Amino acid sequence: MTTVRIPAGWPATEAQARAVQDELRGRVALDEPGPPPGAGRVTGVDVAYDDERDVVVAAAVVLDAASLDVVAESTAVGRVPFPYVPGLLAFRELPAVLAALDALPCEPGLVVCDGYGLAHPRRFGLAAHLGVLTGLPAIGVAKNPFTFSYEEPDAPRGSSSPLLAGEEEVGRALRTQQGVKPVFVSVGHRVSLDNACAHTLRLAPRFRLPETTRHADALCRKALKATEYVV
Repeated sequence: MTTVRIPAGWPATEAQARAVQDELRGRVALDEPGPPPGAGRVTGVDVAYDDERDVVVAAAVVLDAASLDVVAESTAVGRVPFPYVPGLLAFRELPAVLAALDALPCEPGLVVCDGYGLAHPRRFGLAAHLGVLTGLPAIGVAKNPFTFSYEEPDAPRGSSSPLLAGEEEVGRALRTQQGVKPVFVSVGHRVSLDNACAHTLRLAPRFRLPETTRHADALCRKALKATEYVV
């Protein structure tokens, strides 16, 4: 497990964090289709917290995009680097997530975040922030719609409806399993929304959540329980 230190100059206040979002948001690439579903590798990232010790653990799990078999995995642990502020969660998670990605023995390919990309009040959620910092194609697949509105998709698997901020489509509510609650897909960086949804469906053949998220969630929780990291 990689040990993470808070990077020098990491934002310490809400104002500093919002300034970073404003600076980086314009670098999000929205004009690329992204890698084709089922080709190459795809990586899930997720984090788990120990609030009593002020510790965060991140996991990155690489899957073969065709078979969904695990190819590689890594974890990183460090002190929580930023307070809990809605809309600024990336500043709590990114140092550990970046360290976990850096520790992988292979290229991650498309990165799937358990969270948001453009479906974010400032249009710069974790998937967008991560994509800009790494240059990797990234998408967000979230469990709830955050503050946005949507109409319930039809019941069949693959049905979707726009996730809306007023009249602006910031993502899609996507039914990954027949009659099961949808997930909420948004573009992060260098992937189209259609392709992000296609990837999400391919990564969720049996369950509501993508296999990338399921593996990364299980690994970071296991790593958090196992660590004796003291800050």
